[in-house]
Amino acid sequence: MIRLGAGRLDRIVAVGAHCDDIAIGAGGTLLTLCLARPGVRVDALVLSGGGSEREQEERAALAAFCPGAELHLTVHKLPDGRLPAHWEEAKAAVEELRAEAEPDLVLAPRADDAHQDHRCLAKLIPTAFRDHLVLGYEIAKWDGDLGRPSAYQPLSPGIAERKARLLQEHYPSQRHRPWYDREAFLGLARIRGIECHARYAEAFAVTKLTLDLGD
Repeated sequence: MIRLGAGRLDRIVAVGAHCDDIAIGAGGTLLTLCLARPGVRVDALVLSGGGSEREQEERAALAAFCPGAELHLTVHKLPDGRLPAHWEEAKAAVEELRAEAEPDLVLAPRADDAHQDHRCLAKLIPTAFRDHLVLGYEIAKWDGDLGRPSAYQPLSPGIAERKARLLQEHYPSQRHRPWYDREAFLGLARIRGIECHARYAEAFAVTKLTLDLGD
């Protein structure tokens, strides 16, 4: 297992189709990054849930998942489950974010995610963030679309437990869902940890990676 760093990370972009996507897919990675780099800037964009209870949950949750960071969150009001039909509005939101941010790292959904909203957003990201490191996070679901990831961020046991606790604490609207529980979050993290010789990990898809091995 080769371990590569991304160099200095001063600015991170995190995008999600729905409130809770970012936290579920990359919450442990955000905790790890923000705790290691106090003051890092995180620009977060969520395309649906604006003006609702879910936006309030998202604001409190991401503040907890980005401790010590300079967090800027925008939540739009596009309809849940209908993002492909609102391609222009979604693209405009992503392009607006790109115009304001020059990130060192982008956290986004995977391009082969089975959920149409996740997939729609994932396909938009490389049209705006063309020369950036993009890590496509995974979200377990009924569709059974988990694959073979190509990148891993190991999580300490404390971070993995903290992620599971914060997900339960900050998204009460989701607790009724049969898949939304501590066992599911830690179970997937444990499996990904096995795959990268760690106790826990979050896994990501990387579709394009430019190396600089000459320095």
